[in-house]
Amino acid sequence: DLGLVIIDEEQRFGVEDKEWLKSLRATVDVLTLSATPIPRTLHMSLLGIRDISNLETPPPDRKAIETRILRFDAETIKRAIHRELNRDGQVYFVHNRVYDIQSVADRIQAIVPEARIAIGHGQMAGEALEKTMLGFIRREYDLLLATTIIESGLDIPNVNTIFINEADKYGLADLHQLRGRVGRYKHRAYAYLLLDSGKPVTPNAVKRLKAIEEFTDLGAGFKIALRDLEIRGAGNILGAEQSGHIESVGYELYCSLLESAVRNLTHKPERPMFDCSIELSWRAFLPKDYVPGPKVKVELYRRLSRVRSLERLADFRQELIDRFGPLPPPAENLISEAELRILAGRWQLERIHVEDEYAVLTYRNARRIEALARLHPRLVRIVDEKSAYIPLEEKRPRGSVVAAVVRPLLQDTS
Repeated sequence: DLGLVIIDEEQRFGVEDKEWLKSLRATVDVLTLSATPIPRTLHMSLLGIRDISNLETPPPDRKAIETRILRFDAETIKRAIHRELNRDGQVYFVHNRVYDIQSVADRIQAIVPEARIAIGHGQMAGEALEKTMLGFIRREYDLLLATTIIESGLDIPNVNTIFINEADKYGLADLHQLRGRVGRYKHRAYAYLLLDSGKPVTPNAVKRLKAIEEFTDLGAGFKIALRDLEIRGAGNILGAEQSGHIESVGYELYCSLLESAVRNLTHKPERPMFDCSIELSWRAFLPKDYVPGPKVKVELYRRLSRVRSLERLADFRQELIDRFGPLPPPAENLISEAELRILAGRWQLERIHVEDEYAVLTYRNARRIEALARLHPRLVRIVDEKSAYIPLEEKRPRGSVVAAVVRPLLQDTS
């Protein structure tokens, strides 16, 4: 009577494998474990399709792993290996090609002649590989040169330095898993991500390397998985792709449709969506000399269109400042317009525009506009079944002037 399926190292399984396990019984519960969930699984959790628990507390006495990115440099490698050997430790060196792994071993031996080097990879006979690994554990070797077979399952406290050769060719989850092979005890551990001296690095590889260098804290796997989701995309929740970006309908619309479907299936009420048209005389946009590149700009516009709370808008504004510097006037106006749209949604307004010396609020809910008029009887004047007027001090003023008058009225919910 199968009732629970536990999938460890979930990122190693494909969609078909996991669906087959779930199909063994119609009502089976599935628990998946992963230090770095694949984008599709993480996104399903963020949408509410799956529950998620995040364990951030590391074992006692563990220290964060110092992570460094550098070109293949013999002198740096020599110093790092000597430092580890001088404190009576051992070293991993990861090179994920079997056909030239011996030449890499010869190169390392030339750099550190006194080091005892063992080689391990998946094409070795089982007995030979086991003998090599046991010899390394018994400290018959100083350095283990291996493929990614060491990525999971190894827990050798004495190994606290790892080199990952051609690190730009690895996925973010792979880099995190490999880095986690060191620092298994109380000693300070070091991870060196080596790049080929003569080859350029792709933009996505740069993002991965920056992420693995940035997130070095203990328990950082969830943050790394979120960055992986950002870089690779969420995949197709309704299909088999476990990563990739949604291009045909747009990522935000796709998320909105999925969220609506999830809320419907879980019998939760739909989120009210009031999209107010703000028609004011101002320049509200992201200038090209402020946000470089149309792709980044479109992504920011899409994200801003999904912001539904003042708290998230404040976070978005701070992100712009952190990434691109102080907001120029058009970008500040864009944030103000988004703020007005959020506030207008609370009062169920459909449109805010200017007629001569009045700001005109077009509304859909008479009770809400009547409540606003009661709060501000001298300023908000209901003139018909759909419109209310707010007097301005000048005729057809700038958008920022109108916003300064209307914003505090809509902010008042007392």
